[in-house]
Amino acid sequence: MIMIEQILNSFQAMSYWEYIGVALGIAYIFLAMKQSLWCWPVAFVSTSIFTIMFWQGLLYMESLLNFYYLLMAIYGWWQWRGNKQHSSTQDVTTDKPSSSSVYIQKKLISWSVLTHIKLVFFFALLSLSVGYFWDTSTDAKMPYLDSSTTIFAIFATYLLTQKVLENWLYWVVIDFASIYLYWQNGYFPSAILFAIYTVLAWQGFREWRQQYQHNNDNDGMTVAVGSA
Repeated sequence: MIMIEQILNSFQAMSYWEYIGVALGIAYIFLAMKQSLWCWPVAFVSTSIFTIMFWQGLLYMESLLNFYYLLMAIYGWWQWRGNKQHSSTQDVTTDKPSSSSVYIQKKLISWSVLTHIKLVFFFALLSLSVGYFWDTSTDAKMPYLDSSTTIFAIFATYLLTQKVLENWLYWVVIDFASIYLYWQNGYFPSAILFAIYTVLAWQGFREWRQQYQHNNDNDGMTVAVGSA
């Protein structure tokens, strides 16, 4: 009963802005799953709220992390929007050439297992180094886990902007670890939120993998037709 009361009190202590930020955070993941370009403006607003909120709450590292997310939302919009290309077409009614601009959107890509192993090893060492610093120099709680989730979140966000399929697998692990991190520190609403994020991240991987396989099948058919 005490635990339930603590959870309910935590929800009651949340501000309206925090509720808005959480709602937009969930909306962002849904839109990212669908590869909607609009996930990035939603992420921009959500992370803006958390950047200010954490700074006012003296959680400076969390504030800086969300400021990084804010910048990556701008970068992600630019990356997903793709390259603007001009194509010339013939106007049937006037017999005059006309030009139109189209945006070629970024395609899903997948990195090799060996590449991911190397990157995981590198970022794991970096996480241990940062965690050791916080553990020996500050009174930080759970410094190694906190450092690991932060560093891998920075990396996974970059993978998402590049539409790397495996970014979702990183998020599954990061979000699952964050459940424990927030729960142990009494941030029960955040722990519940990251439980939702974990499920959505797995669903995001499934949907992107299906789309990636579909794209590869279509590319294979195009090559076959072209060589026929």
